[in-house]
Amino acid sequence: MFIPFAGYLGSCAASMAGYFACQACTCVSREVLTQSARVAWSALFFVAMVTAWILRDFAKPLLEKIPWIIKDATGELDEKWFGQQAVYRVSMGSFLFFATMSATMIGIKYKRDSRDKYLHHGNWLLKLGIWLAFTALPFLLPNNIVDAYAWAARFGSGIFLVIQMVILLDFVQSWNDSWVASAEEDEQWYYALLGVTVAAYAGSLTVAGLMFHWFKPSGLDCSFNVLLITLALLLCVVFSVLSLIPSVTANRGSIFPASVISLYCMYLCFSALQSEPKDYQCNGLAQQLTAASGTTLASGMIITLISVIYAAFRAGSNTRLFTLDGSLDGGDSAPERAALLAEAEEGTSAGLDGIAPEAQAINRHIELRSTMEDEFAPITYNYSFFHLIFALASMYIAMLMTGWGSQAQDLDHIDVGWASVLVKTGAQWVTSLLYCWTLMAPALFPDRDFS
Repeated sequence: MFIPFAGYLGSCAASMAGYFACQACTCVSREVLTQSARVAWSALFFVAMVTAWILRDFAKPLLEKIPWIIKDATGELDEKWFGQQAVYRVSMGSFLFFATMSATMIGIKYKRDSRDKYLHHGNWLLKLGIWLAFTALPFLLPNNIVDAYAWAARFGSGIFLVIQMVILLDFVQSWNDSWVASAEEDEQWYYALLGVTVAAYAGSLTVAGLMFHWFKPSGLDCSFNVLLITLALLLCVVFSVLSLIPSVTANRGSIFPASVISLYCMYLCFSALQSEPKDYQCNGLAQQLTAASGTTLASGMIITLISVIYAAFRAGSNTRLFTLDGSLDGGDSAPERAALLAEAEEGTSAGLDGIAPEAQAINRHIELRSTMEDEFAPITYNYSFFHLIFALASMYIAMLMTGWGSQAQDLDHIDVGWASVLVKTGAQWVTSLLYCWTLMAPALFPDRDFS
C-alpha cells in the first residue's frame, strides 16, 4: 500500500511542478512581451516572412482550389506564378496590418496613453488573431488588386532602402563622433579608429579582388561586370578625397566614415553581381555553387530575413533622423508635463490645507507627483514610425522573394535576377550620393545647421 501511495504522491508532485513551471513560463513570457514589445513585433514579422517563404514554394495546391484566383489569371500558370501570388498576398496582409497599427499609433506621446498599454504592449493573442485575419484577407481579393499592390511594393521597397541607407550613414557618423570624443581623454581611441579604417580599406580591396576573380572569368568578355567593379572602386576614391578636403574636414569630415561607406558600397556591388542569373556565363561564383544543398539555400534565406528584421528594428527605433525638432514627442512634452504637474500641485495643496497634518500632506503630495511623473513619462521611440518601417519592410520582402517581380525568378534561389542587379546598383549610387551630400552640404550652406 505504501508504494502505490508514494507513487501517487510522486505523480501529484510532478504534475504540480509541471503546472507551476508552466505558470512561471507564462508569467515570464507575458512580462517579456509587455516590457519588450519591439522583440515581440520583430518575432511576429519574422513569422509573417517565413510564412511567405513557405507558401512561395508550396502554394500551388492551395491556390488551385481558390476559383477567383484561377479565373482571373492570365498567362501560363506555372509554379513560379503561384509562388509569386502567394508571396504578394502574404506580404500585402502584413503590410496592411502594420500600416493599420501605424495609423492607430499616431499621436502617442506618453506611456499613460491607453493605446500604449492595450495595443502596442498588450493583448498579444488578440493582435495575433487580427494579424491572421489580415493575412487571410488578400487571398479573398481578385488578382488585379494584388497586381496593383505588387507595383506599389516596388516603390515602398525603394523607400525602405533609402531609410536603411540614412540609418547607416547616421550610425557611421555617430560612431566616428563617439570615438573622437573618447580620444580627447585617451589617445588609444585614435589608434582604434586608425585600425578600423585600415581594416575597412583592406576589406574593400579584398572584395574588389574577389569580384574580379569570380565575376570576370578568364577568356570571357564580361565588360558589364568590370564596369560595375571599376565604378565601385572609383567611388571609394571619391569618398576618400572628399573627406580630406579642408573645408569638409572642418565640418565633421573624416577618413574613418569614408572607409566604412567604401566597404559597404563594395558589398553592394558584390551583392549585385551575385544576384546575376545563375546561367549567366560571367557569374563564375554561381558556377562554383551549382551543387549547393537545400540546407545551404535555407540558411541563406533565413539570414536574409533576419537581416531585414534587424534593419527594420533599428530604423524603427531611430526616429531622431526623421523628426524636425529631434524629439520623439513633438517637442512640447516637457512644458505640457510641467503645466500638468503644477496644476496637480496646486490642487493637492488646496485640497489638503487645513484637512490633514503637514507631514501627511507632504507625503500625499510626493506620491501624487511621482504617480503623475510616471503617467506622463515620454515614450522611448515613435510607435507609429516603428510600425511604418515594418510595413515598408513587408513590401521589401515581397520584392526580395520574387526577384522584384521578375517572371524569370527561380524558386530554388532568392533575390536573383537582373532586376535585383539593377536595384542593388541603384542603391549603391544612392548611398554614394547621400554620403557625398552629407560631406558637402555644410560647406555649401554654412548658415544652415546640419547637426
